[in-house]
Amino acid sequence: MKPMLLTATTDLPEGEDWIYEIKYDGFRAVLEATEEGIKLWSRNGKDLSDRFPEISEINIPKKLIPFSLDGELTILNTPYQSNFQALQTRGRMRKQTRIQEAAKQRPATFIAFDATRKLSLPLTKRKKETTKIVTTIAHPYIQEAQTFERLQDIQTIAELHLAEGIVAKLKKSTYQQGERGQQWLKWKQWRTVSCFLQTYDLKNSYYEAGIYTRESVQSLGKFKHGLSDDENETLKTFFKEHGKKEKQTWVLQPSVCVDIHCLNAEEEEFREPMFHQFRFDLSAEECTEAKLKWDLSLFPSTFEPSHVEKHLWSHLTKEDFLCYMREIAPHMLPFINEKKLTLIRYPDGINEESFFQKHRPDHAPDYLKTWMENGEPFMICDQLLSLLWVANQGALEYHIPFEKAGGQEPDEIVIDLDPPDRSYFHYAITAANLLKHLLDELEVVSFIKTSGNKGMQIHIPIQEGDLSYEETRKITETLATLLIQEEPDLFTVERLKKNRGDRLYIDYVQHAEGKTIIAPYSPRATEEATVATPLYWEEVVEGLKPESFSIKTIPARIAEKGCPFKNYNLARRSQPINKLKKLLQ
Repeated sequence: MKPMLLTATTDLPEGEDWIYEIKYDGFRAVLEATEEGIKLWSRNGKDLSDRFPEISEINIPKKLIPFSLDGELTILNTPYQSNFQALQTRGRMRKQTRIQEAAKQRPATFIAFDATRKLSLPLTKRKKETTKIVTTIAHPYIQEAQTFERLQDIQTIAELHLAEGIVAKLKKSTYQQGERGQQWLKWKQWRTVSCFLQTYDLKNSYYEAGIYTRESVQSLGKFKHGLSDDENETLKTFFKEHGKKEKQTWVLQPSVCVDIHCLNAEEEEFREPMFHQFRFDLSAEECTEAKLKWDLSLFPSTFEPSHVEKHLWSHLTKEDFLCYMREIAPHMLPFINEKKLTLIRYPDGINEESFFQKHRPDHAPDYLKTWMENGEPFMICDQLLSLLWVANQGALEYHIPFEKAGGQEPDEIVIDLDPPDRSYFHYAITAANLLKHLLDELEVVSFIKTSGNKGMQIHIPIQEGDLSYEETRKITETLATLLIQEEPDLFTVERLKKNRGDRLYIDYVQHAEGKTIIAPYSPRATEEATVATPLYWEEVVEGLKPESFSIKTIPARIAEKGCPFKNYNLARRSQPINKLKKLLQ
C-alpha cells in the first residue's frame, strides 16, 4: 500500500479538531503482519524486513492477524529524538552477521501512528485500533506514537529533545493512500546555521557552503533550494564577477555569508538544506566551527547566555559547556526533574573559588521552580530553560537526593564504590562486577555509571514506598559485607581514610535521607571535564578509564551507543522487592 503523505507548513494549526505527534527522522514504513510473519515495506515499496530482524522476527499474537500499521522506522536516542545517521547505516547493511550484531547493539524501533485496515474510518477510531494492536503485541521495539491535544505541550517536548519536527492531523481525517492534502501537516524544527559560500556548480546549480576551522576552510555541504529567482540570479552574477572558474565550477573566496535551514550538518553534508537569508551583518571569519556547534544546538530564543568566552576548564569555555548541557538536557532532566537540586558552582572556572548551593537564589527566573520545605526554598530544575539558566551561572556539578521532593522514602538505591585514587580504579571494576553477580542472582536489575571522578556507582531503581531508608541502608550494608568477605584486602567500609590503606571504600552510609549523589551525565570539576557517565555492564572491564568520558565525548557516545539508563524507569516497576528484602535477614 502507498502511505498517506504530509504537506509542509510553516505554521501549525490549533484547535480541538487537531491532534499532534512528534515527527521522527527515520524511514517511513508500513508494518504488515500475516500468518507468514512480519514484513516491513518502505514508502517506495521496498522490502526492509531482512535489515531489521529485531522487528520482523517478533512473534505476533494470532488473534491480531492480519493487520498493517503505518509508521516510522527509527533508532532512538530518546523517546522523542531519532538518530537518522545510525538508521541510514543500518539500512545500507547487507551481511546478515553485521545486521544481527547491529540489531543487538542498537535495536531499531517501529513507531506506529496509524492502523490501515479500515481506511474510511476517521483518524480517532483508527488510533484506537492502533493502540489495541500495539498494546497486545507488548514489545519494546513496536511502540505507538504519543498524541497530544495541546500544541504548546508538544512544542516544549520537540524543543527539549531536538526532534525533527511536529505533525498535525485532523481528527476526522480518513486515510488517503498516496495523497498529499491539508489533513496531515508537517512542521520542521530547522537548525539555522551561518556559513559562507564557496562554489557554484554549473552542471547541477548547487551552491557549496563552508566555515572556518582553526583558520582552514571546511565544507559544510551543498544546497540549491529556498532561493528566489532574483536571489539565484544575483548570486550567479556575483560568482561570475568575483569568482574564479575551474572547469564547470565557479570558486569564490570566503566573503558572502548566508543562513541555511537544515536538520543537521555532519561529515560535509547538510541534512535537508534550504536557503534562509543573506547575512550581510556577518564576516566570513565569524562563520566558525564554534558558531556552527552553537547554531546546531538549537538554544531557546529566550535564553540569554553571558560571558561565553570565559574558560571554565583550561581547554573548554562556557560556550563549550553550555552546548554540552543543551545537548545532554533530554537525557539528564529525567533524573533531576523531581528532586531538590544541590549545585556546586564555579563562576570563574574550576581553578577559582567554588561553593555549594542548595537554596534557590532570589534573583532566579520564575521557570526555576521553588520547593519550600521547613521554611527553606529549594530548587527544582524540571525544564530546559531552568537547566540552561543554572548552567549559565557556572553550576558545573549537579547532585541529587535519593528521594523525590516531598518524599519520605527513596526511589533508588545507590552503592558508591570509592577507590583511594584513579590509579586504583580497577578495584571499582572488580567490586562492580562482584556486586553485579550478587544482584543478578537476586534477579535485580542494576545500572552502573562512573562517578566522573575516581570511582563508580551502582544504581538500583525502585518505586517510592517499596523500601524505607532503614531497609535500603541495611541492604547496602549487607552487600558491602559480602564483598569484603570475598576480597578483604581490596575492600573496606572503614570511614576514616587513614585506616583504609589502599582499599576501596564501599560507602553505604552515604545512602541516607538528606544525602546526595552526583546525577547521571553531570559534569565534574576535574581537569579533563569528566562526566558521571552511565555505562553498559559489558563495558565494565579491565582497561576502562573514567577520564575517557568527558563533555567533549559524551554526545557522540550517546549518538553511537544510545543511553545505557534508557530503561531505568521501566526497571523501577519490575524489581523483585521481596528478594531484595532477603538481604535484611
